[in-house]
Amino acid sequence: MEIRPILSTLARHKTAAALIVLEIALTCAILCNALFLVMQRLETMHMPSGIDEDRLLMAQVNGIGTQADADARTQEDLAALRAIPGVTDAVIVNQVPFRNGSWNTALGTRPDQPTPTLTAAQYMVSEGALKAMGLKLAAGRDFRADEYKTVTALNLTEDPKALASPVILSAQAAQRLFPDGNALGRNVYMANIPLTVVGVVETLTRPAQMSGDRSNSILLPARMNFANGGFYLVRVADPARRTEVAKAIERALEKVDPNRLIKPAKTYEENRRDYFAADRDMIGLLLVVSALLLLVTALGIVGLASFWVQQRTKQIGIRRALGATRGQILRYFQTENFLLASIGIVLGMLLAFAINQMLMGKYALPRLPWQYLPLGALALWLLGQLAVLGPAWRAMAISPAIATRSA
Repeated sequence: MEIRPILSTLARHKTAAALIVLEIALTCAILCNALFLVMQRLETMHMPSGIDEDRLLMAQVNGIGTQADADARTQEDLAALRAIPGVTDAVIVNQVPFRNGSWNTALGTRPDQPTPTLTAAQYMVSEGALKAMGLKLAAGRDFRADEYKTVTALNLTEDPKALASPVILSAQAAQRLFPDGNALGRNVYMANIPLTVVGVVETLTRPAQMSGDRSNSILLPARMNFANGGFYLVRVADPARRTEVAKAIERALEKVDPNRLIKPAKTYEENRRDYFAADRDMIGLLLVVSALLLLVTALGIVGLASFWVQQRTKQIGIRRALGATRGQILRYFQTENFLLASIGIVLGMLLAFAINQMLMGKYALPRLPWQYLPLGALALWLLGQLAVLGPAWRAMAISPAIATRSA
């Protein structure tokens, strides 16, 4: 089919053609960025934490007033939790991946380094935490029993060398600090406090994203207590028994000391679900907006094509009388729509990059990958062809005799 007659017809309807092109361009730009944001959120929501999520329960206790015996009471709590049927271990930690609020520390490879090499999430854990959490060592060893210190006994005014401690790094943090790949046995510095690397775990995600990073983490052998920011992490042998064990956790902690505020125990999966609630809402909103935009665009194409069929009834009839087949009439409208959609898509791609640049500047989002552009283009080409089918079918059904009698 020749394109020139189609372009000639469109030139006589510049305003209507321009409006549909702009509508397609805007939809393409928003659709590409929306798809990118949805995929980003989904990727983040399903990223691995590094711990055995399906076997962990979380329990938190708040003391009433000053807790003079918090360290001793914490050890009683842990003993009671480990005695629950179905529980394989219980530890106390200061934080877990995917949790609002985060303990962080700056690290360097030299003491008093002016600009830290990185900022890492600071996990403070009690004995057996690596096994209880299900963390996998990529190199080195776990902490030894004599390396653990009680947080309340630490004197931060001491000589930094007296505060020296072993440390376990996440693989990402180890790579950043020691690009040569040899982290074991070397020192990193928290301000001027030396930390000797004894192990590297494969994955340990940060509680919350910081400066675009979710992977730089460290573990320190520091015993918290329930009153200074620690909470209990309980590992079960059978994930199917978590509900049963959660109820037993509350009873066990209340039995140790009923004069405390004991929050209901919850699974780590519930913790992850709560953390990503806003992301799920954002995905739903973006999908609804995208669907509405596609619907409005489709209706615009249907409306414009229907209007043009009505305006060109006589022209279509004459073409039919001169021998044009139904298929040729159908292809005419499909080609016309394809041309309009293509112009709109090209403009939409440029607009998509402009919107992405704005988002990068304001919200530190990454650059829009080019793969999303053909996806958006394909969606709009298909939408346009489907939307124009109805009016095109009506056009090709026009009888030559009726058309030539029309005014």
